[in-house]
Amino acid sequence: MADNSLEKGPAPVRLSWADELRRVSLAVSQSGSKPAQSRHQLFYLLHWTNDASRFGITVRRGHDLHDAKPWWEFERALARPQSFITEQDVDILRLLQAAGLDEGGLRAFALRGARAGELLRRLLHTGRLALSGDFSPLLSGGPGAGSFGWRIDAQGYQRPCFRALSESCLAIPLLPPWYVDLDRGLAGPLDVPGDPEIISRLFSMPPLPDQRAALVAEVLAELAPDLPPPDAKAQASLRRIAADPIPVLRLETLLTDGHAAWSGYPETREASAFDVALARFRYGEAELGAGGEQVFVALDNGETVRVERRFDREIAFVKALLDAGLRPLPASVLRIPGGPPEAMYALAAETRWAEFMQSGRQRLREAGWQIAFDTDFRHDILQAEAWTAELVADENRGNGWFNLDMGVIVEGERVPLAPLLASLFRRDARWLEAAEFLKIPDDEAIDLWIPDHKRLRVPAGRIKPLAAALIDLFDGFDGYGGRRLRISRFDAARLVALRDTRHWQFRGQDEILALAERLLAAQGVRLVAPPAGLKLELREYQKEGVAWLQFLREQGLSGILADDMGLGKTAQTLAHLLLEKEAGRLDRPALIVLPTSLIFNWMNEAARFAPSLSLLALQGVERKQRFDEIPRHDAVLTTYPLLWRDAEELTRFSYHFLILDEAQTVKNSRSQGAAAVRRIDARHRLCLTGTPLENHLGELWSQFDFLLPGFLGDARRFAKYWRAPIEKQDDAGRRALLAQRIRPFILRRRKEEVAPELPAKTIILRKVELTGGQRDLYEAVRASMDARVREEIASRGFGRGQIVILDALLKLRQVCCDPRLVKVPIARKVKERAKLDLLMTMLPELVDEGRKIIVFSQFTAMLSLIEQEVKRAGIDYALLTGDTLDREDPVRRFQSGEFPLFLASLKAGGVGLNLTAADTVIHYDPWWNPAAENQATDRAHRIGQDKPVFVYKLIVAGSIEEKILALQEHKADLARGILSADGSVVAKFGENDIAALLAPLRSVVE
Repeated sequence: MADNSLEKGPAPVRLSWADELRRVSLAVSQSGSKPAQSRHQLFYLLHWTNDASRFGITVRRGHDLHDAKPWWEFERALARPQSFITEQDVDILRLLQAAGLDEGGLRAFALRGARAGELLRRLLHTGRLALSGDFSPLLSGGPGAGSFGWRIDAQGYQRPCFRALSESCLAIPLLPPWYVDLDRGLAGPLDVPGDPEIISRLFSMPPLPDQRAALVAEVLAELAPDLPPPDAKAQASLRRIAADPIPVLRLETLLTDGHAAWSGYPETREASAFDVALARFRYGEAELGAGGEQVFVALDNGETVRVERRFDREIAFVKALLDAGLRPLPASVLRIPGGPPEAMYALAAETRWAEFMQSGRQRLREAGWQIAFDTDFRHDILQAEAWTAELVADENRGNGWFNLDMGVIVEGERVPLAPLLASLFRRDARWLEAAEFLKIPDDEAIDLWIPDHKRLRVPAGRIKPLAAALIDLFDGFDGYGGRRLRISRFDAARLVALRDTRHWQFRGQDEILALAERLLAAQGVRLVAPPAGLKLELREYQKEGVAWLQFLREQGLSGILADDMGLGKTAQTLAHLLLEKEAGRLDRPALIVLPTSLIFNWMNEAARFAPSLSLLALQGVERKQRFDEIPRHDAVLTTYPLLWRDAEELTRFSYHFLILDEAQTVKNSRSQGAAAVRRIDARHRLCLTGTPLENHLGELWSQFDFLLPGFLGDARRFAKYWRAPIEKQDDAGRRALLAQRIRPFILRRRKEEVAPELPAKTIILRKVELTGGQRDLYEAVRASMDARVREEIASRGFGRGQIVILDALLKLRQVCCDPRLVKVPIARKVKERAKLDLLMTMLPELVDEGRKIIVFSQFTAMLSLIEQEVKRAGIDYALLTGDTLDREDPVRRFQSGEFPLFLASLKAGGVGLNLTAADTVIHYDPWWNPAAENQATDRAHRIGQDKPVFVYKLIVAGSIEEKILALQEHKADLARGILSADGSVVAKFGENDIAALLAPLRSVVE
């Protein structure tokens, strides 16, 4: 093997799916989405030899990978790149050209040399690298664990090799090596212990015969005792297989890039199909090609064996092939990326296959040959006589699961249809993209393989409804044992299309089909009367939301209330709970899990709108004494950080509802919180979130795995059948199918949809409570400044204590904003930042909703801290402070839509700006003067604004900020005087006001 030293390349790049997720999210609330306009581009396929000793890359060009054609025009492309070639492609093509074609027959550009690892990284970063054969996409994975070892080649010599620890992984023999995980579709560097320089030298050695292995082993024992040595008796220690050969003939149709002239086949340089017979001899578990002299075979389990071949018997079997009209086909005839298979035979002309199928194959069977048909072989066709389907309860899976048994009658016998379709979907690339099969004419012939290797030809119109509704359920069908599709009652809506399909004899559970129809109409459910105890006039869309929640409860289903921020998800949920209580169904409490910053909002809204509900907030150290009170309350609030810590106590009880607010918080299904929440016993489950998708579709799967386990399959199947086609292949049809499946379980209304019912400007108060060190810091600063202010007033009088008073108020407001604003040593040790955490919970959600946001703060240092978090979250923004020299540039760029977020300080951004691109304003800290606050809000809410404006005020509950709001409401003269030009504290506050502002931080959750 050649020297394959490798330089380290750039670290893997994390791909962003933000745009795709927005399209999926939109598809949930609409009837469908149009496929994106496609263009030609380059795709790359990874090939390897049977023994995985050599790897190579081929290039294809097309709209997508499945219709792409082999492409070799490197010179022309590099001289003058065409529109379908990106800068990424140019660099890759240069690296491929430098690597050269594999001389071992792969007919692919070799993965070898010092830059092979860099080439692999670049290929993975394009998102257009796939495995040859099934075109499965490859993604960049993290480092994998592997080992160094020795293998015996076909000549009996020992060669160094790398091994991946996972059975599903191949090791690419580079230096350093890489792995390919065939199950998960990942590739990455392989971490192999040992001295890289010595390993490199071993790979540069010629193949090692047994008689020289002892010498190499002796040297390795001294230089690299951690590396396994070659075996001096490798051949002698091999297990020997002595058995009579069993001849196996596999009939296949190979896809080629063209072929040379041979027998009755004229030369062609176009892509074409070529029918071959692959002759093999099976000795026990080992299999070898006919006509060769190989005796050493590596089995699938990695063991190498020595076969005692019976060449006399093999010759007799080969003679039978020749008598049947088959002739050896030289490998040089076919041009196949990855190289043609060994021991190929073919008929003199393609027209001879019909005769061979009628008589030749029977003669071969009589001569002892076993004949197998590849799924692509073109010459054995049957017709379907009838189609049947039956739906039966799955007693093994229990509640809510059914088996869908579909069959086709062929030659008087019923054949299970699911395995046939699974084979079709794996074989035919057109069916892998949901959008593509809809384009296939109904009368186009589709071939299915049935037992005994016979081909069943059916019209596409019979298969298309099944593919549209059930394609992802066919994973795992690899046999013909009558296996059925398992389907959940949650997924019943899929079956309506099948029941309505003509020519099917459908028998089964009427109740699940009735549920299917109700699910399809779920978002048109009948309204219900609001609960008598609700102290809130619900808007029409909120009444519809409550009715939808009641529908889910009636049907024993779960779902996601995914309204935009500010549309009242909490109010709708409280009304839902109140209806349950008034109907006597709330005989167990509802457990509500939410971010810490939302505890007070829930308590506050429940007290205002549903005072008859009894709520228990489990927060702080004192919560440990209140667990036994859980059954005595209507609703129990806990937080995500406390959930897994308190799981043992919480799981002692059963609940009527389990509700996750800001449910995207548990998007990582492997987190401790996600694991804990799945252990909780509840009759009904509900997610509340304005952003069911943030980064990738796996987050959607995680929420549904909590709500409706099994509905979207396991994570691996979901990634294969939904994430990869949608995120990587831009499969608009698959995206629409996923949206259709989840639509009955997601209710999503955007602000634009309900704008006629909303005022032009909606003010939303978001309160957060200080905890831990931040609360202690507030109290320490408050107590210190209270004593100092009292002392200053006592010694100098109220009028002369302005500076000390303002300093005291400033410091308390800074603690509320972020402890880092307070320049005292004790503040440096505080890690909590309640309000900033609340803001960074809101911003990604608002951005994902397509909102354009202004964040105001009068503290430029606070804007700097916000800026750091925004950068970390990957949100683009414009910034305007008093230090900004060119005010027009950030305004222009925000107005043009370049950034979704505008950060502005009080002095710089409160006046003189036109920011009508914004539809959301966030006041991070309350301003003394409400008029000034409104003036800042009017940067967006002004003439030229054509969208409803939502204004959020972030307030620390029980603090000086809440008291400022009270002063604004009850002392208008004080509010008008705040921040007046004279700067006089006397004009703004009285002594009683100061006492109130410096009062202790009260507890807001009782």
